[in-house]
Amino acid sequence: MTTLVSPTDTLTRDALAVLQPGFEGATAPDWLLRRVGEGLTSVGLFGRNITSPAQLAALTAQLRAERDDVLVAIDEEGGDVTRLEVRHGSSFPGNLALGTVDDTGLTRDVARELGRRLAECGVNLNWAPSADVNSDPGNPVIGVRSFGADPHLVARHTAAYVEGLQAAGVAACTKHFPGHGDTAVDSHHALPRIDVDLDTLHARELVPFRAAIAAGSKSVMSAHILLPALDPSRPATLSPRILTGLLREELGYDGLIITDGMEMQAISATYGIERGSVMAIAAGADAICVGGGLADDGTVLRLRDALVAAVRDGVLPEERLADAAARVRALASWTSETRGARGAPGPGAASQEGTAPSPGAGAPDAVGLVAARRALRITRSAGFEPVTSAPYVASFSPVANIAVGDETPWGVAAELARLLPGTTTGTYGSENCTPEQVIGAAGDRRIVAVVRDAHRHPWMAVALETLTAARPDTVVVEMGVPQAQARGALYIATHGASRVCGRAAAEAIAGA
Repeated sequence: MTTLVSPTDTLTRDALAVLQPGFEGATAPDWLLRRVGEGLTSVGLFGRNITSPAQLAALTAQLRAERDDVLVAIDEEGGDVTRLEVRHGSSFPGNLALGTVDDTGLTRDVARELGRRLAECGVNLNWAPSADVNSDPGNPVIGVRSFGADPHLVARHTAAYVEGLQAAGVAACTKHFPGHGDTAVDSHHALPRIDVDLDTLHARELVPFRAAIAAGSKSVMSAHILLPALDPSRPATLSPRILTGLLREELGYDGLIITDGMEMQAISATYGIERGSVMAIAAGADAICVGGGLADDGTVLRLRDALVAAVRDGVLPEERLADAAARVRALASWTSETRGARGAPGPGAASQEGTAPSPGAGAPDAVGLVAARRALRITRSAGFEPVTSAPYVASFSPVANIAVGDETPWGVAAELARLLPGTTTGTYGSENCTPEQVIGAAGDRRIVAVVRDAHRHPWMAVALETLTAARPDTVVVEMGVPQAQARGALYIATHGASRVCGRAAAEAIAGA
């Protein structure tokens, strides 16, 4: 039942303030602008909302015409998870590549440049970095989004990323608290469970979050995961023991706590988004992320009314909702002040091209490409010769997880075609991949086999083994977590599938 609310009363404005909804389209719909005028303080952007930096800058200016300090959030990790460059692939390698290089100065520079591009487009809150320790190499949703499996390496790069991003005036959101790295289940689909003791959690999962807090991360995102050692009944997003007891009181975190997407099955399938949102705020969360799948005014009104009703029914203390709203507004004020100090860009400040321009020598990919090249790990067989004529690229393509999405191109074919005109490609999945098909399509051309997490996909591993046995001069490019045996005359681990990772690999293949 819908609660009767007044759009001008304090309780309703506080309920709107804690929501971070998404929307459809490349311009702000009327309903969204109306809710911003009524107290909505945050808006989340996804790939569907972005066509170019110039369009994005115009969109954020449209929102700020309604509320100057509005928080405009985005899930821009760089690497495999990009929204700013969703149609082209990212100009930056992701976390695993940066962790592999293990140069915190480089990580800081990459995050600063990524933040500069976001700020230029009017985005001031980034749901990044991932501070998850990828202790399970079979993890279906983290993988290359993690800096690595060593907690202390992840910690130092998480801190560097936070510092770089916030130096550009964009608030960081360190995720997924208290750690999503040791999961074999994707929380988009079900509720993962991590069965480890408290000592392990403190020595592994929590180490990077302590570093992020020390580095001043403006926000932290909760994970929809069950950790019985901390709370046997409630996932972290809904757990007072985890959000208030551990994060606030034990770790001393005083910034904004944001939930992961509430429409993810780990929450919505068990609690529903209305009840889940009330429980999250009561547990200590300050902002409700929703909009990846539910992106309409009806969703905003349902959540607003559920929060108002919970306060009026005594389920949610009014002071807790007011505190959460105040924390959201405090971050909005910080971003507004930071933007004012730097000078706010206008709608025409960003480039019309696929990426915003970077300073210096007309090379927009400079720091990202440097990082991608440094992240390559190459194994050559005796007598390997660079590929000097147009090859056949066989892309072994698994189903992308929801966080990455399937709309962003990946691989090496486009970059190889630029270096070796005439390069052709074929895409193979678990149901249509046989070495005979690949060899038949390639003819007498060299084969470049491109894989992503071959260790997680038995069909891929079998195809590679058979293909490299039949054609020993095959080049293999692993663009996921490199856990499988190195195969081929040339084996390249890129540690991510962003556009610049593909370019760096293509250069190595062609001997450029």
